[in-house]
Amino acid sequence: MSTASAELPKLVSPNQNRRFLWRALKRLRPYWRLTVAAYATLLGTTAILLVTPQFIRWIVDRGIRQNDMQLLGMSVLGLLALTAVRGLLTFLSSLFAEKASQGVSYGLRRDLHAKLTELSFAYHDRTESGQLLSRSMQDVERLRMLTGRSVLGLANGVVLLIGSATALVLMDPLLALLAMLTMPILAHRAMRFGALYRPLSMEIQQQLAVLTTRLEQNLRGARIVKAFAQEDAEIDRFETENRKWFGLAASTARLTALNVPLLDLIANLATVIIVWLGGYLVIRGNLTLGELVAFITYLAQLTSPIRRLGFLVPSIAMAGASAERVFEILDEETQVKEAPDAKPLGSIRGQLHFEGVSFSYARPHNVLEEVSFEIQPGQVLALLGPTGSGKSSIINMIPRFYDPTEGRVLLDGQDIRKATLHSLRSQIGIVLQESTLFATTIRENIAFGRADATEVEVVEAAKAAQAHEFIESFPDGYETRVGERGATLSGGQRQRVAIARTLLTDPRILILDDATSSVDTQTEHLIQMALSNLMKGRTSVIIAQRLSTVRLADQILILEKGRIAAAGNHEELFEKSPLYRKIYEVQLQGVELA
Repeated sequence: MSTASAELPKLVSPNQNRRFLWRALKRLRPYWRLTVAAYATLLGTTAILLVTPQFIRWIVDRGIRQNDMQLLGMSVLGLLALTAVRGLLTFLSSLFAEKASQGVSYGLRRDLHAKLTELSFAYHDRTESGQLLSRSMQDVERLRMLTGRSVLGLANGVVLLIGSATALVLMDPLLALLAMLTMPILAHRAMRFGALYRPLSMEIQQQLAVLTTRLEQNLRGARIVKAFAQEDAEIDRFETENRKWFGLAASTARLTALNVPLLDLIANLATVIIVWLGGYLVIRGNLTLGELVAFITYLAQLTSPIRRLGFLVPSIAMAGASAERVFEILDEETQVKEAPDAKPLGSIRGQLHFEGVSFSYARPHNVLEEVSFEIQPGQVLALLGPTGSGKSSIINMIPRFYDPTEGRVLLDGQDIRKATLHSLRSQIGIVLQESTLFATTIRENIAFGRADATEVEVVEAAKAAQAHEFIESFPDGYETRVGERGATLSGGQRQRVAIARTLLTDPRILILDDATSSVDTQTEHLIQMALSNLMKGRTSVIIAQRLSTVRLADQILILEKGRIAAAGNHEELFEKSPLYRKIYEVQLQGVELA
């Protein structure tokens, strides 16, 4: 079983990075009040941090050194109040920033979902669903972190760094210069650590996605794994990927174990220098003890943001790559578009006309070549032909899942590209060969196209599709949950629920893609009886595999290599078309007798 690894953000150029980051940050605009409040409270927190060392200096020099217990007590209470205010402001800043970033995340996921729903089948044909899931979840989460904690932390680090450095210089320029000698080394090491940690972190996420995909495939394909006696082989494959993940995790642990103490050592070297030289100056009387304490406190506040920036800068770069991937989807142009002057279809009769239609999924190879035919309202058209002959492409043209490369599709004489998509598709009912049900109740699946349908209407549709009897046999009846993709139902049951879902919408045009191929002969006969009644007055297009289905048709098209090889009804084609007789004898009659 193949494993598709989750695609991770690629690195982009600095200019691109900045452009996509700016677009992501613009998403904060609707939440500007929360953002302003977050940064205002952040400035308040930073101001308290910068004032606190001076307050401690005053406590040491005026209270402790002068043995003033009353002043000491009042000062400690004041320090406690400052700490409480700082805690409150930190809480508010984080809360405001988190609310704003969650709003950005919510908006991005909403827009991505809307865009992915809007994009044509052509886009989904060439894009792996795993990539789209990765962008919708992992990349959006990185942008949430960017618009919340990352940029807030970056702003906090820069302001605190500048403020602490300024305070040190103002207190004692020479001592400040000595204290900051190790800062370039600390900054370089922190950035180096971040640069090494970043690709490892990405690899771990990628490998975790591989493990998840491997496990998901094994769970989904459990029957196949057991049927082919591949349990041991799949265990070995999973173990191989698991070992890769373990190796990456171990490398990350080693990197962290080495660099965190090293960063502490570099940061503490400056403290050691200041304690030694500052202590000497205090003894000589050139510096007060309170000033030394304040100096050491500022120094600690100086090293902390430098260390944090080593992580923040790479994470912001990664967010830029994530932003590119997200906006790549949002900027994607759908190939099937509504015309600016598109108008809703009124009540339609159901006349379909293909006029010189050619179509290609990928040029220059055409899967349809100048196909022309006409179906009158209420007629049944059956499509026959080998795999790859163009049957599915024809039915995909009718609801505009794809647009013709050349030619037109007309509905009641009007080019369907001039109608709104909703008004077109709402009058077309489709039952595909692979019926997809949702992991909810049978009732909700049947009423999917008409959420306002009454219980009576749902039951009538189920009866017409010969589904009511088996649904009622379940303990929960129509409230039975069908599991993921309808896994708890048989193929025939899923197909009948899908037919009921289509019938409930009462469409003017029916598209049946081999709609009875998954049911037994007896059930298929009953469904055919129901369909022949329901098709009256509706234009129906069927990809057929059974003789009984073909005989329902007013017109049959035999497709070969994207062209119409023969056309007519059953009797005409059987008499005049050797190709039809061959299909009849080899395929249709064989299925009918099976």
